[in-house]
Amino acid sequence: MQRQRITKELEKITNNPLTGIWLSPKEDDKFNFLQAQIIGPENTPYHNGVFNLEVHIPEKYPFAPPSIKFVTRIYHPNIDDNGRICLDLIKMPPAGNWRPTIGLQGLLIAIRMLLESPNPDDPLMGEIAQEYKHNYSEFFKKAQMLTEQYAKN
Repeated sequence: MQRQRITKELEKITNNPLTGIWLSPKEDDKFNFLQAQIIGPENTPYHNGVFNLEVHIPEKYPFAPPSIKFVTRIYHPNIDDNGRICLDLIKMPPAGNWRPTIGLQGLLIAIRMLLESPNPDDPLMGEIAQEYKHNYSEFFKKAQMLTEQYAKN
């Protein structure tokens, strides 16, 4: 089931590309490891940055969520220094809201939206969350600087 599902999801994304989102299998392991890129959205400090992500598909997918992490360094209250993402859609209930109907496309859209609208009230990086809430201009400047440094092609 997992292989069929991954194949269908990859075909869907290939045939109907999403703005600012790209997904493909890694050459060595088409069904367990994927690579994604997200282009930083406009009106954010991440604008035009190219962020690489790793997607690990578990054996129980789609009944268990994939593990997704940023490979490209990013300054964000919901993404830690190891690239882990705090997003309820990639966690199993009751702690999270993963459902098999969400799929890879839905997760990548949600991650891109997290770049547009961070959630400083549920941070992985408390100090960055405080800066986002209380000194947004400084947060924006640092996030933009790191995007320029690490996420430009």
